[in-house]
Amino acid sequence: MYRLDPRYAPAPQAVLTVGWQEAAAQLPSEPAVLAVEGPPSVDWDALAEHLRRALTATPVTLLDVRGHYAPPAEIRTRTERPEDEEDPYFRKLADNPLDDLFDTLPAAARPDEGLLVVYGPGAALVDHDLLWYADVPKRYAEAAAVAGTAGTNLGLPGEKPDLRRLFYADWPMLDRHRDALAPRLDGWLDLQDPDRPVWLDGPGLRATYAALARRPVRTRPYFNSTPWGGHWAQRTLGFSPDARNTALGYELIAPEAGILVGTGPRAQAEVPFQLMCVLEPQSVLGAEVHARFGTSFPLRFDYLDTVGGGNLSVHCHPKEPYMRERFGWPYTQHETYYMTLGGPGAKVFLGLREDADVDVFREQVRQAATEGRPMNPEDHVRAFPAEQGQLFMIPAGTPHASGAGNLVLEISATPYLYSLRFYDWLRPDADGNPRPLPYEHGFANLETGRRGAAVARDLVQQPRTVREGTGWREEVIGALDEMFYEVRRYVLDAGAEADDDTAGRFHILNVVEGDGVTVHTAAGDRHELAYAETLTVPAAVGGYRLRAADGGPVRVVKALVR
Repeated sequence: MYRLDPRYAPAPQAVLTVGWQEAAAQLPSEPAVLAVEGPPSVDWDALAEHLRRALTATPVTLLDVRGHYAPPAEIRTRTERPEDEEDPYFRKLADNPLDDLFDTLPAAARPDEGLLVVYGPGAALVDHDLLWYADVPKRYAEAAAVAGTAGTNLGLPGEKPDLRRLFYADWPMLDRHRDALAPRLDGWLDLQDPDRPVWLDGPGLRATYAALARRPVRTRPYFNSTPWGGHWAQRTLGFSPDARNTALGYELIAPEAGILVGTGPRAQAEVPFQLMCVLEPQSVLGAEVHARFGTSFPLRFDYLDTVGGGNLSVHCHPKEPYMRERFGWPYTQHETYYMTLGGPGAKVFLGLREDADVDVFREQVRQAATEGRPMNPEDHVRAFPAEQGQLFMIPAGTPHASGAGNLVLEISATPYLYSLRFYDWLRPDADGNPRPLPYEHGFANLETGRRGAAVARDLVQQPRTVREGTGWREEVIGALDEMFYEVRRYVLDAGAEADDDTAGRFHILNVVEGDGVTVHTAAGDRHELAYAETLTVPAAVGGYRLRAADGGPVRVVKALVR
């Protein structure tokens, strides 16, 4: 059974409480300054009022740091570049520290009695005795920005939200700030239910991360909707039955992924997967991967659901020099498509045709974008049958798209905000406006050297067995010199067991066919993994064993950094 809420117990020494009164009871009785840090998506006014009411026996003074921000025009000047304003689609990742929000930080002297609560994004920059982090997962901020909720953007409390600023300025600034605070947090507040917060003590949070970094762990999945989305996840997994569709499934996208820590659905905190990489980088990533990627978890698993939906846009992703210099990511967005499901007549668009004329392609794309003139992408881009179990390699610069009727398990490098679209079938967005087509970026990165037969030879590979045993084999199904990771697959008979070892670098597993497997580690941990679920096996796990369910054959995809 696919779990919508994979949950892990906190460390034995951790303190986890539910409710404002219970959280407030963790505060000291002697005079102190409490800083409550977090993103703009937290309802800070409600938080301050809840804390004031909960601390009935303690005098409370409130200091909202948002009232001390520099003027919005000044914040924009500090956090935006002229070239960002010239590009209507993307921005270079902001590298500002959070103190760029302020001209002068407010003073916060310890009171003679009671508690001074300093709160809001940037509160941790003020002198304090205790530090809490109040959080809601990033999906809440994205939903608020799409809904037009004022105050969504960092440092611009009363202004209409800008989704582009959220992705490329706010989140990089907030993530770096939060990551730097992680080793000294005194408490974590999950405010998904603002009237009923879940509080986890800082030492307990770090002890929980230390334990999870040494055993298999699964992040909380969710799906969102897009104009091309299908309905497989609604029908098969029970996701979002009232949503327009279930297009993009976040199985493991590290910058947004969360781990559920708690004892039950009403007593759990969702904490960022990324913080586990920050606090336990060698255990999670392994020494070599950590040396190469820092604390950035470099692979992601997600679903592209077009079952009952439409074609994705034909697009490519930036090549590495362009990604680094123009957009600020130190590595690029190589991808692969694993066909978990593919229907009769379904297609995957991939690579240029042998006879593709790039100048003609560009002119047709321009006409589609500026005049609304339809085009046929197959005049320029190859189309392959979307056969279940086939992996398609998509190095940066390769034009590609999943067609309608597919369920794609996308196994990719972590960067995910740079789809350089050529053509989107003249499809409007949810508001009825034409979807943006950043085709000039696309043509600046288009790989023109790999065409025709070379596309099929290099990017549509056949399985190669690398290990086998009684009732099982391990295959390489995708490896390319220009891509820093490879994809393998276990094929197991019912009840078969296969041994593996992380050998100092993390593995990611996903059950693509069959009833699932049980993962047994050398340390004695055990983790069930059902059909369609994704599991991270940290580098520190070392030896582990997969046992297939007894109901029939099972296939498990595995990805690792090469």
